[in-house]
Amino acid sequence: MTRIDPVTAAVIQGGLENIAIEMGHKLMRMSYSSIIRESEDFGAALTDAAGLQMCECKMSTPLQSGPIPGYVRNVLSVLKQRGDPIHPGDVIMHNDPYGGASHGPDVAFCVPVFLDGTLVGWSVTTAHHLDIGALSPGSCGIVDAVDTYAEGLQFKAIKVFDEGRRNEAVWHILRANIRAQALVVGDMEAQIESARIGAERFLELVGHHGIEATMAAFHDLMDYSERLMRDAIRDLPDGDYSATTYLDGFLDDPDPTRSKLPLVVTLKVRGDGLTVDLTGTAPQLPDKPINMPLVGTVDCAVWLTIRSILLDSVTYGAIPQNSGLTRPIEIIAPKGCLANPIFPAPVIARFCPGNQLADTVMRAFAQVVPHQVSAGIGNLRVVAFSGLEDGNHWVHMEIMEGSYGGRLGMDGMDAVDTLYANTRNNPVEDIESHIPLRVERYELREDVMAAGQWRGGIGAVREFTFLDDAGFSLEGDGHAFEPWGFDGGADGHVASLTLVRPDGMTQSLPSKVPFFKVNAGDKLVSNGPCGGGYGDPELRPAEAIAADVADGLITEDVARGLFAQSEN
Repeated sequence: MTRIDPVTAAVIQGGLENIAIEMGHKLMRMSYSSIIRESEDFGAALTDAAGLQMCECKMSTPLQSGPIPGYVRNVLSVLKQRGDPIHPGDVIMHNDPYGGASHGPDVAFCVPVFLDGTLVGWSVTTAHHLDIGALSPGSCGIVDAVDTYAEGLQFKAIKVFDEGRRNEAVWHILRANIRAQALVVGDMEAQIESARIGAERFLELVGHHGIEATMAAFHDLMDYSERLMRDAIRDLPDGDYSATTYLDGFLDDPDPTRSKLPLVVTLKVRGDGLTVDLTGTAPQLPDKPINMPLVGTVDCAVWLTIRSILLDSVTYGAIPQNSGLTRPIEIIAPKGCLANPIFPAPVIARFCPGNQLADTVMRAFAQVVPHQVSAGIGNLRVVAFSGLEDGNHWVHMEIMEGSYGGRLGMDGMDAVDTLYANTRNNPVEDIESHIPLRVERYELREDVMAAGQWRGGIGAVREFTFLDDAGFSLEGDGHAFEPWGFDGGADGHVASLTLVRPDGMTQSLPSKVPFFKVNAGDKLVSNGPCGGGYGDPELRPAEAIAADVADGLITEDVARGLFAQSEN
């Protein structure tokens, strides 16, 4: 039984989605830093008054928009505990990694939406900020943080505007405690204005259709999304399906408990419900920041992967992205493991572990829907470059892509962000025109293809030359374990990171590098990982192999070694 006719519901859903898209476009246009305006590392969404997601911006990354309901729920809880009522004109800043946020640099600005004095919803933007006052410059690669306090400023439901009045004290604290203040504060102000635009558009939509019809459509659409997910789960055979992959951890740490850490996923399919059990995952590291918040990182990694496998948009088309999709899914993560750490265990470098968890979910699904998964993905690395110019910090964040494994009927995608990380790269021209770096190489690796009927994706070579004395810090994974091949396909290839001095001396670096000083003329060379192959390599068409050779991806000699049929 529906609450409103489907045509009206579809019109309202289209209106909601367009609001979120406009919020995203306005945020990109108004932002100062390339991580938002170019890489699109932001989120924009509307929720109802209780925090149930109504829609999200399709350009945003899942790890930004996905946690927004958790942000709102925790904001409501914190303000209730304080006895601090919510008023029209409030703007609330929140980045608590144990309160819905994915990690501290992802700051949300929440604008409550009131109709005739009643709270009816929230308009929220999130974004990754270049600096949040952590122990070293930048907001990634803080891999030596010993607790959440070392990860930067924590804002737990702080009103930066109170009934429309700007709380100047908060802004003074921000400017006094973060690097690259102009960029960061400018981005935050862009977030606020974008969220306000979303609130205005939501009220316009409600004014046209009425609040009762709008909310009826929303709840019908949640029920519809839930039915789609339950139907897809019901099509799976009941049973338990387990998979294990490994994180690098800290490969240069003499303590063996800090490296080569297992992530374990067991899918428990029962009728139209699915439990994702992470029992067996390694214990948390109490003083290393690769722990993953259960709410904001782990849940999003699980939900996004399940949705992309079971409700692939190629097959199902556009599906309303709302809280109904997650109702049939339960996540079990033992308290104190990497996937459910205990405060104040640090979490700022949770990005790559969460992506590897998504890959582990994919591997578990390979046992039950082998035609709907890819082989193992090549994980990402994220680097913060920084330096001083006339006493002021410059900071730049660069996401160095991974690659996808092959999948049924398709080769793996080369040099792209993977799974829950769908941010874009920064154009070389943008990098070189803003900071003292020169990009010497940006190209695909050669002769490192994972063979399969559908080959694995190929990672990128990135080479940066420092034009001034500077520093960098880096978080990543995929230096120790090859991405898994599937159904006879070959395993992929690991990543590497090398520092090259002007005299030619080289230094191999691990996948996690705390703040590291460099001199003008030094080079940082990154070789991205290559995804696993899918299917028997002997079944790869000869014309596909010839195209790989013609494109310069592999030489004829390498092709003969990977594919027996290339001899013919």
